[in-house]
Amino acid sequence: MKFKHGYYHLVAILTVSIWGLTFISTKILIQHGLTPQEIFFYRFLIAYIGIWFISPCRLFINSWKDELWLMAGGIFGGSLYFFTENTALEITQASNVSFIICTAPLLTTILSLLFYKNEKATKGLIGGSLLALVGVGLVVFNGSVVLKISPVGDLLTLLAALSWAFYSLIIKKMAGRYPTVFITRKIFFYGVLTILPAFCIHPLRSDFSMLLQPTVLLNLLFLAVLASLVCFILWNVVLKQLGTVRASNYIYLNPLVTMVASALILQEHITPIALSGAACILLGVYLAEKK
Repeated sequence: MKFKHGYYHLVAILTVSIWGLTFISTKILIQHGLTPQEIFFYRFLIAYIGIWFISPCRLFINSWKDELWLMAGGIFGGSLYFFTENTALEITQASNVSFIICTAPLLTTILSLLFYKNEKATKGLIGGSLLALVGVGLVVFNGSVVLKISPVGDLLTLLAALSWAFYSLIIKKMAGRYPTVFITRKIFFYGVLTILPAFCIHPLRSDFSMLLQPTVLLNLLFLAVLASLVCFILWNVVLKQLGTVRASNYIYLNPLVTMVASALILQEHITPIALSGAACILLGVYLAEKK
């Protein structure tokens, strides 16, 4: 039983590690001319097509109420989350976005305690979560930040973090009723469906030749197949097995993975302050997960 318990913690670490690489892929795709809305649309559309090969063939679930819950999941964990986060990146500093988005575990903890009586928050969990958040700040701002508050951009990022927290609670609610792969397929479908209104403002371009460029295609496939199709299924399993509070704390590892990947791929320098932040993140996550 202990091995099984530890297995889901490893799956959570692996999933968040892959998500930590998505920032680099998204940055590359934007440099090649794709908009944030187009990246999300293609990412979830490819994932939706791919998941049909492993998902049950049923179209609808048992009740319209549950269908609406999964539609909400597609909005909070898909279109709203990515739209607000990517829009914020165009308005405010990337460091602000990276830090504020990591308030998602704290927001998830607060909402879980409000809505689910079986969720408990120990002193270790709260203290570890706060220590990890401090570590995120050290990694993201790197000791050289000049704080620039952008009310619209920062509020959009906070909305994205809150959106992910609501997504986690919705998955917890639905996980015991339907297979995880089926739930994930519905999330992809409603994510694609609800991002379509954004193209009324910025129309989807009909020139698909850029999608066939090797760099663009490989990064899109990484985001769609690995970071979305595989990781969303794994993360939904982790939420079900570990609970929303304990699982969400692993999100603090996201900036740490991005930092290491940026050093290896983009040759960015890692400072002593960033290393101190990494240590705080690792210790904080350990304390938060320790029973």
